[in-house]
Amino acid sequence: MSYADVNGLRLWYEEHGDGPPLVLLHGGYGSTETFAPILPALAERRRVIAVDLQGHGRTADVDRPLRYESMAYDVAALLRHLDLPGAEVLGYSLGGGVALRTAIQHPELVRRLVLISTPCRRRGWYPEVLTMMAGQDERAGEQMRGTPPHQLYQRIAPRPQDWPQLWAKSGALLRHEYDWSPEVAALAVPTLLVFADADSIPVTHMAEFYRLLGGGHRHPGADGTGRPTSRLAVLPGLTHHDILTTPLLPQLVVPFLTHQLR
Repeated sequence: MSYADVNGLRLWYEEHGDGPPLVLLHGGYGSTETFAPILPALAERRRVIAVDLQGHGRTADVDRPLRYESMAYDVAALLRHLDLPGAEVLGYSLGGGVALRTAIQHPELVRRLVLISTPCRRRGWYPEVLTMMAGQDERAGEQMRGTPPHQLYQRIAPRPQDWPQLWAKSGALLRHEYDWSPEVAALAVPTLLVFADADSIPVTHMAEFYRLLGGGHRHPGADGTGRPTSRLAVLPGLTHHDILTTPLLPQLVVPFLTHQLR
């Protein structure tokens, strides 16, 4: 457990297990603790490197906006700092956007990609989710004081007083329009998309995302040789907020990371 000085940021990361490197990127207002339910299973087969993104957890904020692109540069700099070319990267929600941008901006550093409950364009969220995101600001952060995410932030953040600032910057990020569809369509990194069947993202966007990665265009043949290198999983009985608690997740992720590509 340590800090890496990258891009003017003291980036917190912690390591668990042994094997090929797997980077974990948490969701908004979260930290490495987000992955506690699935980390032991992943660490049995992987050298897990869990990261606290800019302004989150144990990584103090710096004087720059929160952007998927800049946080992806931080992750790439950490991989170079650790001398880890060809790592696997798993991201959830906000961290999924950062993971996707890392693969787009630095494809030479990402061997395989797992994206959990994240869209490839801002309008991929349900309209009511976008409305909720638009209202995230300092006042919303004040209203969240005393909740479990705030209690954890108070306990581990280098500057607990930055809680309202994290909400203000996160709101600006979530209101910022983006559509990475053309870059996703050009992505060569094998990718596993994982969603809940009652996610904050409609099934139509899940299918759209998968088609951009080469899936769902034609019958794969009786022997499956025509299937794409990327995969899609929709887990039943779960939502965006509890998908990381299911033991089904590592049972999907580990085989995807280890299977031989055709």
